[in-house]
Amino acid sequence: MKGKRTAEIGRKKGGNNKLLIILLVIVIIIGVVLFAMKILNDRKTVDVQNENVANEIEVVELQPEPEPQIVAGTDRPIAVMIDNHESAWPQAGLNDAYIVYEIIVEGGETRLMPIFKGKSLEKIGPIRSARHYFLDYAMENDAIYVHYGQSPQAESDISSFDIDNINGLVQSSSDFWRDSGKYAPHNAVSSMEKILKIANQKEYRTSSDAESVLNYVATEFDLENGETATDVQIPISNLQKVEYKYDPERKVYVRYARGEKQVDWVTGEDVVTKNIIITFADNYTLADSENKGRQGLYNIGDKEGYYITNGKAIKIICSKPSRTEKTVYKNEAGEEIEVNDGNTFVQICPIDTEISLAPEVETTTE
Repeated sequence: MKGKRTAEIGRKKGGNNKLLIILLVIVIIIGVVLFAMKILNDRKTVDVQNENVANEIEVVELQPEPEPQIVAGTDRPIAVMIDNHESAWPQAGLNDAYIVYEIIVEGGETRLMPIFKGKSLEKIGPIRSARHYFLDYAMENDAIYVHYGQSPQAESDISSFDIDNINGLVQSSSDFWRDSGKYAPHNAVSSMEKILKIANQKEYRTSSDAESVLNYVATEFDLENGETATDVQIPISNLQKVEYKYDPERKVYVRYARGEKQVDWVTGEDVVTKNIIITFADNYTLADSENKGRQGLYNIGDKEGYYITNGKAIKIICSKPSRTEKTVYKNEAGEEIEVNDGNTFVQICPIDTEISLAPEVETTTE
């Protein structure tokens, strides 16, 4: 009997041990499953977080950078030769151009070439005859060139470079007309509607995907290390002296010529500019068939100059590889400069022009 009970007790203990082992195995399995589930959940959490970060990064990347507005759109630029004789003042349309070139011509006078893009103007002018070196800047802006007559060299170059041009002198008097408010030859005008109509009749391309000559940026900046430039004086010749006075409230420069503030013929508003670029280049008297003292310009290669904006100026190098290629404006480190979004006057001056950037401060002694 005793042996029988002992065997039964042994069987019970063995059964209990098996049960404990089974329970332990179940607990281990449950633990492994829970641990595995935790790892999977952690991975899912990490994946979701990574996906969220990726989405955030993707959103940031998809947001477009602000674009400069001064040269926005695909309209082909229109360059117009503008009279700058004192009898031609005031002129119409200068404030609407994204860039205006001023270069010396015969007799110490200068002429202006504003370039317009996507503008609708009822009066542009007074319009004068072509000079061949202005063509270089019409070409680098991919512009249709508008003029009223031409010098012999300009006529030859228009033909040899196959420049899309409109000569108002041979157009209808309803498209180019003389304004009775001024006397000839300082009173020929047109409108953008008339110019574009003629361009279409001539089957000129009126859209353009060419990049801007200037590296405009939308986010306004100051030239932190620049020289003070609040009263920029440019004596181009004995006859023509240009001055730009900085208006800190509007953050633009007001233009003066020969001591007279320049205003728009139509609106009466001050002629102003956001940016000024000065380029120094040799000019010379051109021996053409008419011997009128017309000028030539050595503008190819590297030329010294200044970039001026928001009351400051830096020295730059103006590099034009050829007559048809774009001018690249670089800082002294050789990097292309950025230009504030706004209109620009480009002053191409005789090499010996002595400019002043700011009025001298007078000192007094007690």
